[in-house]
Amino acid sequence: MTNPKIARPIGRRRATTLALASGLAMPVVARAQTRWKPDRPITVYNPFAAGGYTDVHLRFLADRVTKILGQQVLVDVKAGAAGTLAPAAMVNAKPDGHTIACMSINSLRYPHYQQTAWHPLKDFSYIIGLSAYTLGIVVRSNAPWQTIEELIAAGKKEPEKYNYGTSGIGGTGQLMMIEIEQSTGAKFTHVPYKGGAEWMQALMSDQVHFLADASQWASFVDAGQCRILATATEKRIPKYADRPTLRERGIDVVGQSPYGLVGHRDLPANVVQTLHDAFKEAMADPAHDELMARFVQGVWYKSPAEYRAFAEKYFVTVKPLLVKAGLAK
Repeated sequence: MTNPKIARPIGRRRATTLALASGLAMPVVARAQTRWKPDRPITVYNPFAAGGYTDVHLRFLADRVTKILGQQVLVDVKAGAAGTLAPAAMVNAKPDGHTIACMSINSLRYPHYQQTAWHPLKDFSYIIGLSAYTLGIVVRSNAPWQTIEELIAAGKKEPEKYNYGTSGIGGTGQLMMIEIEQSTGAKFTHVPYKGGAEWMQALMSDQVHFLADASQWASFVDAGQCRILATATEKRIPKYADRPTLRERGIDVVGQSPYGLVGHRDLPANVVQTLHDAFKEAMADPAHDELMARFVQGVWYKSPAEYRAFAEKYFVTVKPLLVKAGLAK
């Protein structure tokens, strides 16, 4: 007979159920439910030059996240290497959430160009997608070209005579122009800069003949100092509805250039979630929509999982374009 004083062993599943029922949550569960609280200022590395739209956008968000998390959020400019310097600099930071970086889509291309000390899919935790640049071909208001066709004709008649500015070698602006050149037979000279503030100054001081990059040019267009020849968007921009897209002019080119925030690859899940939630809340501020409209940029929200899925897909699908453009083997 079974001795009634000897307790039967219970199964692991039943033990877990009893523990949870009695309020004794397992340690792993407790950790997963703990909300991270930063205990010192958070630094966000900005990949582009100070004063540019990305810099203004990040500082706008940083100001609001400072109030949400109760710790100051600082923006530190680390421009260079076609916008890849900022995330690269963060790779060696402590995986505690106090140092994160803004990553442009260039970081998903750069390892195809050359060997890097980091890998965009292996060395980062993806936190949140923020926005996407609107690209276009823009000239000064006194430039001789009124249409994109006239600019293309000039580039065919006198190859490499006319130069254009972008935010860096291998960036979306240069890729867009390489595709345009391959499609039309025109040839221009590329002049890379660290960011929008620099190439806008170069355009206005006649150092470059036109721009092929993001909408840092918007305020200059609005002031009548610049003219849009064409946008590299799927559809016309509502604000500039009279300006055609490249596709409308028979040039099948669309510039894709989103950016978001990433952290160290070993960033704990609760830290990622806390940062995501704080920046998402900041993006919900009505003033954020006004800022995006002023910059002629779209909101490109992605959750951590969605952002990583996008990165994994794009990293693979972009390589054939880079090979075709002669930028990757």
